[in-house]
Amino acid sequence: MRIAILDDYQDVALTFGDWDSLKADITVFTEPLTDVVGQLQGFDVIVAMRERTRFPAEVLDQLPDLKLLVSTGPRNAAIDVPAAKRNGVVVSKTGYLGEPTAEHTWALILAAARNLPREFRSMREGGWQTTVGTMLHGKTLGLLGLGRLGAGAAKIGQAFGMETIAWSQNLTQEKADPHGVTAVSKEDLFARSDVLSIHLVLSGRTRGLVGAAELAAMKPSAMLVNTSRGPIVDEDALVDALRRNEIRTAALDVYDVEPFPADHPLRTLDNAVLTPHLGFVARETYEIFYGDAVEDIAAFQAGSPIRLMD
Repeated sequence: MRIAILDDYQDVALTFGDWDSLKADITVFTEPLTDVVGQLQGFDVIVAMRERTRFPAEVLDQLPDLKLLVSTGPRNAAIDVPAAKRNGVVVSKTGYLGEPTAEHTWALILAAARNLPREFRSMREGGWQTTVGTMLHGKTLGLLGLGRLGAGAAKIGQAFGMETIAWSQNLTQEKADPHGVTAVSKEDLFARSDVLSIHLVLSGRTRGLVGAAELAAMKPSAMLVNTSRGPIVDEDALVDALRRNEIRTAALDVYDVEPFPADHPLRTLDNAVLTPHLGFVARETYEIFYGDAVEDIAAFQAGSPIRLMD
């Protein structure tokens, strides 16, 4: 059996999970694929890291040797599951931890509130204080989405003494009450939030949900935080808003194109705090991802696939 492990940027996949037990020929790709169809010919099993590599029908139709596609995490919008099934490819999934992403959300919020990237740079260059930060206590945390991750972010915000409000298309006060959050209108969310954090799944109705009008409705002192999916925010509108100081800061972990282009204008803006999609990248998450992937492959080898993706 030939196994391809994709997009292992840190080259650590083989240190998580008992890969030797599979007695397979394993190839690890540590860089993004430049020719998905060409580079993956001949592999029986592919382990995809989240949505880093896309598997639409036109790719799956050209991988005749592929029998099992394992996706780390419980869902993967980059895989055309019906097309995989049509080609006789079993698609399995793994477990997931939401806590690291909620924690990283707060790493970004704190970095943005206290201007840490600029202060880090100043210290390394021999300088001292250069900025004036802002405290979070008493401010309003707005949550665009109050699912598992949004609720986790709300809990941390409340520990900082923040008022927590939220909006999503189907959110009611009854659903918000268990989390101590006030459900508000979309207009109120953008107008009232001192920190607005995005926690929605990317879909047709959420793509571009935060555009020029929404950014213009925010306070000039507000911070926008996105650890969900890049295309939920209109990237061009965000660059324009930051250049014109319509909002104080954007703290981002996700982007329209990943890996993020080296020449993207967001990289040049002092009021953009940027990390390279690190939200889920934690040792505990990788232990689950790769440990479950090995189990998925072993079960497939034994003729009884597990954790099948719908």
